[in-house]
Amino acid sequence: MIMPAGRPLLLPANPRFIALTLVVGLLMNMLLGLTGWRWLPDVLAIVVVFWNVYQPRRVGLVLAFVLGLALDVHESALLGQNALSYVVLSSMAIAVQRRLLWFPLREQTLQIAPLFVIASLLEWATRLIVQDAWPHWSQLFAPLMQAALWPMIGALLLAPQRRAFDPDNIRPL
Repeated sequence: MIMPAGRPLLLPANPRFIALTLVVGLLMNMLLGLTGWRWLPDVLAIVVVFWNVYQPRRVGLVLAFVLGLALDVHESALLGQNALSYVVLSSMAIAVQRRLLWFPLREQTLQIAPLFVIASLLEWATRLIVQDAWPHWSQLFAPLMQAALWPMIGALLLAPQRRAFDPDNIRPL
């Protein structure tokens, strides 16, 4: 793939860093779920989609399914509700992955927002069918907040890859 002009070369992502960010995302989701506020964003979904876009060979559908099941168990939700949402979200992210990499993080926000909305609609539909629980109006803000957090979390997760591997004055890269 030809890189867009003006983009810096990135170092390969460390698998330990990927695992650490996924665990931190899961813990943040668990802590935010305890607050009871429905409008808070799904941090784990943002991290999973980010790694699906930037490292699709390391973070895939199986890992998204396992993380979704872990979140289902923690929330005492219908087993597979979050897992289904994460798998659909991950598959859509992998489908648009090649196109997203051509844009900077701020411009990716407009293309990522529909993915978060579709995943939330799927989760709401599952909850409505099985539990007969209509989503609260404040839950409409969560996918929009996830899209708004995309550039900030993306810059944070890309920061370790932007550092120079072995910087010196002779080599420009």
